[in-house]
Amino acid sequence: MRRESALDSRDSDSRAPHEHRSPRPPLPDRLAVDPRSPHHVAAVLQHDIGIRLNGNERKDVEEYCVSEGWVKVAVGKKVDRHGNPLLIKLKGAVEAFYK
Repeated sequence: MRRESALDSRDSDSRAPHEHRSPRPPLPDRLAVDPRSPHHVAAVLQHDIGIRLNGNERKDVEEYCVSEGWVKVAVGKKVDRHGNPLLIKLKGAVEAFYK
């Protein structure tokens, strides 16, 4: 009698990994990474999000607003008296998208 290997015992309904994910919620007009912010949406942040400012993708965005055309990014390693990063507002054409 032959022993089945792990490769032989696959499920017949195997799916690609992206098909097991929950459906993506629509991206809000304004989103913040900080959980204390009223614009923090945990369901959206569970997915990988990209932000373009003036056509260039930014990876250091803490908060954005598409309709007002700005993003907030951390200023180096500077922190305020509460230990939160200091943020600077950059203005331009903002585009949010799922990666």
